[in-house]
Amino acid sequence: MPDQPPAEATKAAEAPETPEKAKAEESKAEGAKAQEAQAEGAQAGESKAEGAKAQEAQAEEAKAEELGIRAANAPDNAAFRLAAIGALLIVVLFAGYGLGRLNNGTAAPAATTPTPTASVVDESQPHTHGTTAPVPGAGAGAAVGGLSLSSSGLTLAPTTTTFPANKTQKLEFTINGPGGAPVTTYAIVHDKPLHLIVIRRDLTGFQHLHPEMAADGTWSIDLTLPEPGSYRMIADFTAVLGGSQIATTLGSDLTVAGGYAPVTLPDPARAAATSDFRVAYEGTPATESTQPLLMTVTDTAGKPVTVEPYLGAFGHLVVLRQGDTGYVHVHPENQLIDGKIKFWLAAPSPGTYRMFLDFQVAGKVSTAAWTVVVS
Repeated sequence: MPDQPPAEATKAAEAPETPEKAKAEESKAEGAKAQEAQAEGAQAGESKAEGAKAQEAQAEEAKAEELGIRAANAPDNAAFRLAAIGALLIVVLFAGYGLGRLNNGTAAPAATTPTPTASVVDESQPHTHGTTAPVPGAGAGAAVGGLSLSSSGLTLAPTTTTFPANKTQKLEFTINGPGGAPVTTYAIVHDKPLHLIVIRRDLTGFQHLHPEMAADGTWSIDLTLPEPGSYRMIADFTAVLGGSQIATTLGSDLTVAGGYAPVTLPDPARAAATSDFRVAYEGTPATESTQPLLMTVTDTAGKPVTVEPYLGAFGHLVVLRQGDTGYVHVHPENQLIDGKIKFWLAAPSPGTYRMFLDFQVAGKVSTAAWTVVVS
């Protein structure tokens, strides 16, 4: 038989642990778990710190990248700003040039003649140009024009004012604006941008002319003044300044050297003769109201003739006052009355006047003249 262990040893091996021993073992296990948890916490803290450092590094890298981009773009932005400022300066300069042209400053005129604009005047109605004439039924005489060299900010500037007797010489002049530069834009009034009347101070030698304008605003026409004496040139026009139309009549003196012998005006009469026609008028000009005047044109035998439109009207009546050549330019109704030309006229003041009627028959323009005394 094999040897058997002692019973005490077997019992001791099979006996359960004592409470003290179990408690010691439990404390040991808990200590091991605490150390393990502490180790895991330290590792987590290290991981968190490393993550924060990584995020901070990433932020610094992004910021550096952004700064790098801005630095790279800085020259382009500066160049863009400089280009924008340059473009703005160019716009301002061109705008100033345009305003100078519009306000007739010192800017140079355009290389080509501007297209004239249409007139704001209703040419289908009887009216007076260059003045503030009353409407029919008003109680005051018409204002006269042509007495001043300058008006409404505009100035008539002839290049020369001395002419030889009975010899053709070019008359040149400009209409200068408020800034001193010549006006280059005018409204078309009765088919022309400017009407020029030339007459001697004794109301003889009447001429109704239409100069041509150059691109720089200089008007010119060949002019013949037949006799010595002092003449008046009267420019009737509508200038366009800054988009506004200014109807103005300006005047200046022209001189022909030599012995001046004033002519006495013919006596007042109702009828006047031209080389081909006889013209009579009905009506009595007055100062207190606008009165109708009916003009009848016949041939030398007294037979009525057909009057044709001339410069946008059936006739043009220019009235000039003796003593100062005060000027009124009247246009008729747009329809003939039984073949007669009908005007409406209010005399500017009592005095002696010379009336000149331009009319056209069979393509030929003629001028009839009367002396009228208004009391």
